[in-house]
Amino acid sequence: MAPFNRIASSMESSSTSVMDSTSNRDDEVFVVSCYSDFSKLAHGPRGKEATHGLFIYRFQPSDGSMVLLSIKGDPKEVLNPAFSRFHPSLNVLYTCTENIEENGKVIAYSVGSDGGLTEIGQVDAEGTSTCYLTIDHKGKNLLAVNYWDSTLVSIPLCLETGKFLGPVQSKYDPKCGRGMIAATKCSGGANHSNNDESTIKQRQADPHSHALVLDKYFGCIAYVPDLGKDLIREFHYDSCTGSIVEELNSLPSGLCTGHPDGPRYVCFHPRMPLAYVVNELSSTVAVFSVDKDLVEKINSASKNGECMKQFKGKSTLQLIQSVNTIPAAFPKQLNTCGRICIHESGRFVIVSNRGHQSIAILRVHQHGPLRGQLSTVGYFHTRGNTPRHFKFDSSGQYLIVANQDSDSISVFNFNQSSGEIRFTGNEYSVPSPNFICCCPLHDQESLSGRNTPTEMVVPEIVSHEMRPAKSLNSKEELQMQLAKAMEEVKRLENEIKVLSI
Repeated sequence: MAPFNRIASSMESSSTSVMDSTSNRDDEVFVVSCYSDFSKLAHGPRGKEATHGLFIYRFQPSDGSMVLLSIKGDPKEVLNPAFSRFHPSLNVLYTCTENIEENGKVIAYSVGSDGGLTEIGQVDAEGTSTCYLTIDHKGKNLLAVNYWDSTLVSIPLCLETGKFLGPVQSKYDPKCGRGMIAATKCSGGANHSNNDESTIKQRQADPHSHALVLDKYFGCIAYVPDLGKDLIREFHYDSCTGSIVEELNSLPSGLCTGHPDGPRYVCFHPRMPLAYVVNELSSTVAVFSVDKDLVEKINSASKNGECMKQFKGKSTLQLIQSVNTIPAAFPKQLNTCGRICIHESGRFVIVSNRGHQSIAILRVHQHGPLRGQLSTVGYFHTRGNTPRHFKFDSSGQYLIVANQDSDSISVFNFNQSSGEIRFTGNEYSVPSPNFICCCPLHDQESLSGRNTPTEMVVPEIVSHEMRPAKSLNSKEELQMQLAKAMEEVKRLENEIKVLSI
């Protein structure tokens, strides 16, 4: 495999490029994060350590090929970049570093049209093995998750520039200050890449927060998958102070079969009141209904300064289904799940399988009594080992997969009608890729003043009937509604395209 070059000729895509007012697909940049020091990780990659942690590509929508623009991230400055978040309305990229021995960093970069990354600030994450970043609905705070010590932190952001306004302003520790029970890998502890009984016992001796996703309606509830305790925790998030106030409830992340689940990520359907949780250790996706009325009551009580203890023990989630991400006969101890996302059309849930080396495609039922529940479309080999992460381009027509342990990324066509994927012939050599971030560069002139982001793992798309009624008393609130309306237009354009196939 020739480094950084296409291996095979690409298949011509007949799909039409999707253009919208929020981005120009000709300026779509992908940033690939790579592990640069395996000894500092809780898990054990088996590929090649990267000499630089960030690879920046320009994506070609005509055939799904990618051109390497730049390489950045000297390990002395950026050790094990592991998760990135592109600002929804500014050309700013946030990246966190993963280190089990020392506190992680959260670094902000300005992204240039040439793929250049210019650092504009960094802060201490005040926790170890930083693994997840999200921006609250008002765009005022960046929330970070530290996997190893399970802490959740909030960092203030400048609305106009996306720069950090200071260090961590709020920190929540679900351990209440207690020390860790399990040892780190470098101190004789388990390798968290494994899924055997001994490893699981150590992994689940302590809480391990793995993500933080805000409810899509108001952004007042923070859902945190606790991989160490098989729980989804529901926290009250106060966007005014940028703080996790208290835990309101926790519930099992799966069927409670007596075997570990290990919840890794949670994502919300763009239109239905549903949440999908990927359980890393049991290779399952759990489907939950979302109680919108309760979410609204919690938000109203928060705005009115009421005591939140009235909501203690009341969950906004209810389990309605659990499905496997691998074939029934495949040994679950040989697989762990990676990423989950919902295609922007809302028709498919996609999960990566590390061990089975596949992408599982699950169809979302759109109508009838099973609306929102899942059925299996199929399993598709990723042409590499340990697909830790994957990402769609902004059109939803291409799927780019990071095969961590075979040091490669592969590009697939995504059939938006059937849900099947097909290899484009585009494959690239990248050392230990662990995360792919799509950065559709914004036209700064047309986007001036758009400062309110949308909640992710998938872009938040808020339909009219979901939007809470309120008066628009400021320019900022009007800009927020405009940004959401533009996202809705994009979704409807893609719906029309799918129906036209």
